[in-house]
Amino acid sequence: MRSLSFSLRCALATVAAFLLLPAGIALAATCVVNPGDSLYTISCCHGTTVEALRSANGLTTDMIYPGQKLIIPGENSSRSSVQESRYTVQPGDTLYSIGRRYGVDYQSIINANGLSGTSLYPGQTLLIPAAGSGRGTAGPAQVSRGALFRGPVSYDRSDFDLLARLITAEADNQSFTTQVAVGAVVLNRARSDIFPHSIPGVIYQVDDTGSYQFEPVLNGWINRPASLQAQKAALAALNGEDPTHGALYFFDSWVTNPWLQSRPNKQCLDDFTFTS
Repeated sequence: MRSLSFSLRCALATVAAFLLLPAGIALAATCVVNPGDSLYTISCCHGTTVEALRSANGLTTDMIYPGQKLIIPGENSSRSSVQESRYTVQPGDTLYSIGRRYGVDYQSIINANGLSGTSLYPGQTLLIPAAGSGRGTAGPAQVSRGALFRGPVSYDRSDFDLLARLITAEADNQSFTTQVAVGAVVLNRARSDIFPHSIPGVIYQVDDTGSYQFEPVLNGWINRPASLQAQKAALAALNGEDPTHGALYFFDSWVTNPWLQSRPNKQCLDDFTFTS
Protein backbone atom coordinates (compact mmCIF):
# COMPACT_ATOMS: atom_id res chain seq x y z
CA MET A 1 0.00 0.00 0.00
CA ARG A 2 1.40 3.37 -0.94
CA SER A 3 2.08 5.89 1.81
CA LEU A 4 -0.29 8.83 2.22
CA SER A 5 0.60 11.98 0.33
CA PHE A 6 2.27 14.80 2.22
CA SER A 7 -0.75 17.09 1.91
CA LEU A 8 -3.12 14.40 3.16
CA ARG A 9 -0.86 13.59 6.10
CA CYS A 10 -0.73 17.24 7.09
CA ALA A 11 -4.47 17.60 6.75
CA LEU A 12 -5.15 14.52 8.91
CA ALA A 13 -2.70 15.75 11.56
CA THR A 14 -4.43 19.12 11.65
CA VAL A 15 -7.90 17.55 11.96
CA ALA A 16 -6.72 15.16 14.66
CA ALA A 17 -5.19 17.99 16.67
CA PHE A 18 -8.46 19.91 16.47
CA LEU A 19 -10.63 16.97 17.51
CA LEU A 20 -8.50 16.33 20.61
CA LEU A 21 -9.06 19.84 22.00
CA PRO A 22 -11.36 20.23 25.02
CA ALA A 23 -14.58 22.10 24.34
CA GLY A 24 -14.25 25.87 24.44
CA ILE A 25 -10.45 25.91 23.95
CA ALA A 26 -8.96 27.11 20.66
CA LEU A 27 -5.31 26.24 20.06
CA ALA A 28 -3.13 26.48 16.98
CA ALA A 29 -3.05 23.48 14.67
CA THR A 30 0.03 21.26 14.69
CA CYS A 31 1.85 19.15 12.13
CA VAL A 32 4.27 16.28 12.72
CA VAL A 33 7.41 16.46 10.55
CA ASN A 34 7.94 13.47 8.27
CA PRO A 35 11.16 12.38 6.50
CA GLY A 36 11.84 14.68 3.54
CA ASP A 37 9.70 17.52 4.88
CA SER A 38 11.07 21.07 5.04
CA LEU A 39 9.72 24.32 6.45
CA TYR A 40 9.12 25.40 2.86
CA THR A 41 7.00 22.39 1.88
CA ILE A 42 5.08 22.56 5.18
CA SER A 43 4.41 26.27 4.67
CA CYS A 44 3.07 25.56 1.16
CA CYS A 45 0.82 22.82 2.50
CA HIS A 46 -0.72 25.03 5.19
CA GLY A 47 -0.83 28.34 3.35
CA THR A 48 1.60 30.10 5.66
CA THR A 49 5.22 31.27 5.38
CA VAL A 50 8.57 29.91 6.52
CA GLU A 51 9.08 33.04 8.62
CA ALA A 52 5.74 32.54 10.39
CA LEU A 53 6.57 28.89 11.13
CA ARG A 54 9.95 29.83 12.56
CA SER A 55 8.39 32.53 14.74
CA ALA A 56 5.55 30.33 16.01
CA ASN A 57 7.95 27.53 16.96
CA GLY A 58 10.86 29.61 18.27
CA LEU A 59 13.20 28.34 15.54
CA THR A 60 16.37 30.22 14.68
CA THR A 61 17.19 28.15 11.58
CA ASP A 62 15.29 26.10 8.97
CA MET A 63 16.51 22.80 10.43
CA ILE A 64 13.74 20.37 11.41
CA TYR A 65 13.70 16.61 12.08
CA PRO A 66 11.27 13.70 11.53
CA GLY A 67 8.85 13.33 14.44
CA GLN A 68 9.12 16.99 15.45
CA LYS A 69 5.76 18.61 16.17
CA LEU A 70 5.33 22.07 14.70
CA ILE A 71 2.74 24.69 15.56
CA ILE A 72 0.98 25.95 12.45
CA PRO A 73 0.26 29.65 12.97
CA GLY A 74 -3.17 31.06 12.16
CA GLU A 75 -3.85 32.52 8.75
CA ASN A 76 -3.78 36.08 10.04
CA SER A 77 -0.31 35.71 11.56
CA SER A 78 1.17 34.39 8.33
CA ARG A 79 0.12 37.28 6.15
CA SER A 80 2.13 40.42 5.70
CA SER A 81 0.39 43.70 6.33
CA VAL A 82 2.14 45.01 3.25
CA GLN A 83 0.62 43.85 -0.02
CA GLU A 84 3.34 42.86 -2.47
CA SER A 85 3.10 41.56 -6.01
CA ARG A 86 5.27 39.74 -8.53
CA TYR A 87 6.12 40.82 -12.04
CA THR A 88 7.65 38.86 -14.91
CA VAL A 89 10.20 40.92 -16.83
CA GLN A 90 9.36 41.51 -20.49
CA PRO A 91 11.79 42.42 -23.32
CA GLY A 92 12.67 46.12 -23.10
CA ASP A 93 11.77 46.47 -19.42
CA THR A 94 14.04 48.43 -17.07
CA LEU A 95 13.93 48.75 -13.31
CA TYR A 96 12.97 52.39 -13.78
CA SER A 97 10.03 51.64 -16.09
CA ILE A 98 8.79 48.82 -13.83
CA GLY A 99 9.08 51.10 -10.81
CA ARG A 100 7.03 53.81 -12.51
CA ARG A 101 4.37 51.24 -13.43
CA TYR A 102 3.94 50.21 -9.79
CA GLY A 103 4.61 53.60 -8.22
CA VAL A 104 7.77 52.53 -6.36
CA ASP A 105 11.38 53.65 -6.53
CA TYR A 106 13.61 51.37 -8.61
CA GLN A 107 16.00 51.07 -5.66
CA SER A 108 13.14 49.49 -3.69
CA ILE A 109 12.91 46.76 -6.33
CA ILE A 110 16.68 46.22 -6.21
CA ASN A 111 16.58 45.87 -2.41
CA ALA A 112 13.50 43.65 -2.38
CA ASN A 113 15.12 41.19 -4.80
CA GLY A 114 18.73 41.38 -3.60
CA LEU A 115 19.97 42.51 -7.01
CA SER A 116 23.60 43.55 -7.33
CA GLY A 117 22.92 45.83 -10.30
CA THR A 118 20.25 47.06 -12.68
CA SER A 119 20.54 44.30 -15.30
CA LEU A 120 17.37 42.35 -16.04
CA TYR A 121 16.51 39.47 -18.37
CA PRO A 122 13.19 38.46 -19.98
CA GLY A 123 11.35 35.89 -17.90
CA GLN A 124 12.92 37.03 -14.62
CA THR A 125 10.45 37.20 -11.73
CA LEU A 126 10.64 40.28 -9.53
CA LEU A 127 9.07 40.90 -6.14
CA ILE A 128 7.48 44.35 -6.28
CA PRO A 129 7.19 45.97 -2.82
CA ALA A 130 4.09 47.99 -2.02
CA ALA A 131 4.38 51.72 -2.52
CA GLY A 132 5.39 53.40 0.71
CA SER A 133 6.51 50.15 2.34
CA GLY A 134 9.89 51.67 3.15
CA ARG A 135 11.84 48.97 1.34
CA GLY A 136 13.81 51.61 -0.54
CA THR A 137 16.02 52.09 2.50
CA ALA A 138 16.28 48.44 3.37
CA GLY A 139 19.36 46.36 2.72
CA PRO A 140 19.75 43.01 0.94
CA ALA A 141 18.55 41.17 4.06
CA GLN A 142 15.00 42.00 2.94
CA VAL A 143 15.29 39.74 -0.08
CA SER A 144 12.05 37.89 -0.83
CA ARG A 145 10.10 38.62 2.38
CA GLY A 146 13.30 38.99 4.41
CA ALA A 147 14.84 35.57 3.74
CA LEU A 148 18.39 35.27 2.41
CA PHE A 149 19.82 31.81 2.98
CA ARG A 150 23.43 30.64 2.99
CA GLY A 151 24.63 27.41 1.45
CA PRO A 152 27.02 26.47 -1.37
CA VAL A 153 25.46 29.54 -3.03
CA SER A 154 23.45 32.26 -1.28
CA TYR A 155 19.82 32.17 -2.37
CA ASP A 156 16.39 33.54 -1.60
CA ARG A 157 12.91 32.06 -1.94
CA SER A 158 12.65 33.09 -5.61
CA ASP A 159 16.00 31.42 -6.43
CA PHE A 160 14.84 28.25 -4.68
CA ASP A 161 11.64 28.15 -6.73
CA LEU A 162 13.55 28.76 -9.97
CA LEU A 163 16.01 25.95 -9.24
CA ALA A 164 13.17 23.56 -8.38
CA ARG A 165 11.36 24.48 -11.60
CA LEU A 166 14.50 23.76 -13.65
CA ILE A 167 14.89 20.38 -11.95
CA THR A 168 11.25 19.60 -12.71
CA ALA A 169 11.61 20.59 -16.36
CA GLU A 170 14.92 18.76 -16.89
CA ALA A 171 14.55 15.65 -14.75
CA ASP A 172 10.99 15.14 -13.55
CA ASN A 173 11.07 11.50 -14.74
CA GLN A 174 14.47 10.75 -13.19
CA SER A 175 15.41 9.48 -9.73
CA PHE A 176 15.71 11.77 -6.74
CA THR A 177 19.51 11.42 -6.83
CA THR A 178 19.61 12.57 -10.44
CA GLN A 179 17.35 15.50 -9.64
CA VAL A 180 19.71 16.55 -6.84
CA ALA A 181 22.58 16.19 -9.33
CA VAL A 182 20.89 18.56 -11.80
CA GLY A 183 20.51 21.13 -9.03
CA ALA A 184 24.13 20.63 -8.01
CA VAL A 185 25.33 21.41 -11.54
CA VAL A 186 23.61 24.79 -11.38
CA LEU A 187 25.23 25.54 -8.01
CA ASN A 188 28.64 24.33 -9.20
CA ARG A 189 28.38 26.74 -12.13
CA ALA A 190 27.40 29.61 -9.84
CA ARG A 191 30.60 29.00 -7.85
CA SER A 192 32.76 28.68 -10.97
CA ASP A 193 34.77 31.53 -12.48
CA ILE A 194 33.46 30.82 -15.98
CA PHE A 195 29.73 31.17 -15.28
CA PRO A 196 27.48 33.83 -13.71
CA HIS A 197 27.59 33.85 -9.92
CA SER A 198 23.89 33.46 -9.13
CA ILE A 199 21.21 30.83 -9.67
CA PRO A 200 19.11 33.02 -12.04
CA GLY A 201 22.25 34.13 -13.87
CA VAL A 202 23.29 30.51 -14.51
CA ILE A 203 19.86 29.26 -15.53
CA TYR A 204 19.01 32.16 -17.83
CA GLN A 205 22.49 32.53 -19.32
CA VAL A 206 22.74 32.94 -23.09
CA ASP A 207 26.26 32.43 -24.47
CA ASP A 208 28.10 34.52 -27.07
CA THR A 209 26.55 32.51 -29.90
CA GLY A 210 23.01 33.22 -28.66
CA SER A 211 22.51 29.69 -27.35
CA TYR A 212 20.57 29.00 -24.16
CA GLN A 213 22.34 26.85 -21.56
CA PHE A 214 19.18 24.99 -20.58
CA GLU A 215 16.51 23.90 -23.06
CA PRO A 216 13.57 24.49 -20.67
CA VAL A 217 14.38 28.20 -20.75
CA LEU A 218 14.14 28.13 -24.54
CA ASN A 219 10.94 26.10 -24.79
CA GLY A 220 9.19 27.71 -21.81
CA TRP A 221 9.02 24.61 -19.60
CA ILE A 222 10.96 26.56 -16.95
CA ASN A 223 7.70 28.39 -16.20
CA ARG A 224 5.87 25.26 -15.14
CA PRO A 225 5.29 24.79 -11.37
CA ALA A 226 7.89 22.76 -9.52
CA SER A 227 6.99 19.30 -8.29
CA LEU A 228 7.24 18.49 -4.58
CA GLN A 229 10.11 16.05 -5.19
CA ALA A 230 11.99 18.65 -7.24
CA GLN A 231 11.58 21.11 -4.36
CA LYS A 232 13.10 18.55 -2.00
CA ALA A 233 15.92 17.88 -4.50
CA ALA A 234 16.60 21.61 -4.83
CA LEU A 235 16.78 21.94 -1.04
CA ALA A 236 19.17 18.98 -0.83
CA ALA A 237 21.47 20.56 -3.41
CA LEU A 238 21.28 23.93 -1.67
CA ASN A 239 22.23 22.18 1.57
CA GLY A 240 25.44 20.92 -0.09
CA GLU A 241 24.58 17.51 -1.55
CA ASP A 242 26.36 16.85 -4.86
CA PRO A 243 26.14 13.35 -6.37
CA THR A 244 28.19 14.63 -9.36
CA HIS A 245 31.27 15.58 -7.31
CA GLY A 246 31.66 18.96 -8.96
CA ALA A 247 30.18 18.53 -12.46
CA LEU A 248 29.52 21.62 -14.56
CA TYR A 249 27.61 19.97 -17.41
CA PHE A 250 25.02 17.27 -17.91
CA PHE A 251 23.45 15.82 -21.04
CA ASP A 252 21.38 12.89 -22.24
CA SER A 253 23.77 9.95 -22.40
CA TRP A 254 22.78 9.17 -26.01
CA VAL A 255 24.07 12.56 -27.20
CA THR A 256 27.20 12.10 -29.34
CA ASN A 257 28.53 15.66 -29.13
CA PRO A 258 32.35 15.20 -29.24
CA TRP A 259 33.04 18.20 -27.00
CA LEU A 260 30.68 17.03 -24.27
CA GLN A 261 31.90 13.45 -24.54
CA SER A 262 35.51 14.64 -24.17
CA ARG A 263 34.87 16.36 -20.83
CA PRO A 264 36.55 14.68 -17.80
CA ASN A 265 35.08 13.09 -14.66
CA LYS A 266 32.07 11.38 -16.19
CA GLN A 267 29.29 10.31 -13.87
CA CYS A 268 26.29 8.47 -15.28
CA LEU A 269 23.01 8.75 -13.37
CA ASP A 270 19.82 7.40 -14.94
CA ASP A 271 19.54 8.91 -18.44
CA PHE A 272 22.13 11.65 -17.87
CA THR A 273 25.91 11.93 -18.06
CA PHE A 274 27.59 14.52 -15.83
CA THR A 275 31.00 16.00 -16.65
CA SER A 276 33.27 18.73 -15.34
